[in-house]
Amino acid sequence: MPGQVHKHHRIARVLADEIRAGVHSTGERLPGEHALTERFGVSRTTLRQALQVLGEQGLIATHPGIGSFVTFDGTPLDNRLGWTRSLAGGAAGAAGLVTEVLRFETVGDPALAAELGTESDAFVALDRVRRLADGRGVSLEHSRVPAVGALAGLPARGLTEGSLNRTLLAAGRITESGDGQVSVRGLDVAEAATLHRSPGEPFLHLAQVYRAADGSVVEQVTSLLDPARFQLHVHSGRGDNR
Repeated sequence: MPGQVHKHHRIARVLADEIRAGVHSTGERLPGEHALTERFGVSRTTLRQALQVLGEQGLIATHPGIGSFVTFDGTPLDNRLGWTRSLAGGAAGAAGLVTEVLRFETVGDPALAAELGTESDAFVALDRVRRLADGRGVSLEHSRVPAVGALAGLPARGLTEGSLNRTLLAAGRITESGDGQVSVRGLDVAEAATLHRSPGEPFLHLAQVYRAADGSVVEQVTSLLDPARFQLHVHSGRGDNR
């Protein structure tokens, strides 16, 4: 039974990543049970458990005899927060947001490499701020992706459809697990200037590391999030790791 639990959560994470990345768009029917059981090499029971998890997360709706349809209507953040519901108010809350890329280049960071345990200290650095129409920032994100394999030279090629998540999926970098910490702290002077906010204004600080099935680092992300527009959603249930 523990193996079954692990499998259905793994499948749910893979499909959730694809849905959030737009691989399966809103209203689209997911591949049928037969196709998905063959893809993942699992039983129908395990697959249905995975679909149930996706339904509980608000990503799909399953109709017996018809299939499972994507109900996720998009997220303004291009990362896999998973347990974070971005921009309280859903799609309506995302209206008018503008994404500004502050930095997109390959950098050397020996300290980060040592912290993450990566063999190379080369990382793709992508820094972005999301702004309201009046210029105020609601999020500031710093993404670091190991610049190895298909991702080496990424800044020169650009992102797939403007999405880092889609780029990672296309390169076969699938998140298997993630670990994160969240706290609340005041903005420093530089952060406040970037976000067009006041120094000391409280923001959520989220630090996460995502790893593939082999334990290698897929992405490291630190985010500053406006607590008035973001809320944390934590899901747990029988069989969840704690």
